[in-house]
Amino acid sequence: QVQLVESGGGLVQAGGSLILSCAASGRTFSSYAMAWFRQAPGKEREFVSTISARGDYTLYAESVLGRFTISTDNAKNMVYLTMSSLKPEDTGNYYCAARNQGGSLFMPKKNGYDYTDWGQGTQVTVSS
Repeated sequence: QVQLVESGGGLVQAGGSLILSCAASGRTFSSYAMAWFRQAPGKEREFVSTISARGDYTLYAESVLGRFTISTDNAKNMVYLTMSSLKPEDTGNYYCAARNQGGSLFMPKKNGYDYTDWGQGTQVTVSS
């Protein structure tokens, strides 16, 4: 089990950039595949991106492909989401999530129910 704390959200104009951070605590962080999800008001939570425990495989939602980059720093127990060319439709609460990949082959998961640990979220608002 890992505890997750997100930060870095805020208000930004369309076309701008933000970097979200997720600090993880737990001795086995390097065994966890990580992901970012987001939820806009009145909408269901949606998958944004995921990265393998080793950081060698990533997957993105089509809506953010080419604009967002997920990365990890296992030495610091951190996960990042670098967001650029932001659009008003990117507005939402962004959540960091983790699941124990163990020593198995990475299979990207886009369903939130596959993740066991969640942060409290950080709000991103993109103004037009």
